[in-house]
Amino acid sequence: MQRPRLQLTSVTIGSSQPRELAQFYAKLLGWPIAVLEPARAGEPAAAGWAQLRPADGETGPTINIEYERAFQRPVWPAVEGAQLASQHLDIWVDDLDEAADWAVQAGAELAAVQPQPDVRVLLDPDGHPFCLFL
Repeated sequence: MQRPRLQLTSVTIGSSQPRELAQFYAKLLGWPIAVLEPARAGEPAAAGWAQLRPADGETGPTINIEYERAFQRPVWPAVEGAQLASQHLDIWVDDLDEAADWAVQAGAELAAVQPQPDVRVLLDPDGHPFCLFL
């Protein structure tokens, strides 16, 4: 069988606060929020769904952020028995220190463990790790 055409278009992040997390990534990346949906009937007020798309002239996958009813903040680096961060975003930067400072100003937290000198691991407001790299 020949491989059919497949194209990665988006990444979806589970969150306890999708609209707030979308605001964080919009500020961090300078990307517009394309969709911001409120909680559905019967859901907690924090529920909802959001989507960010690359700014004009930029490339990258769409970022979807969806409400997870049983969300548990991930622990990074992994600790046996704790919620794992099963994936993370890698973000290229041209100045590591400046970009890490910007991320912290936007609401991220610098991770306690920094495994490589040319990478900064940060945690978004919901605890998802993401990496800034040169």
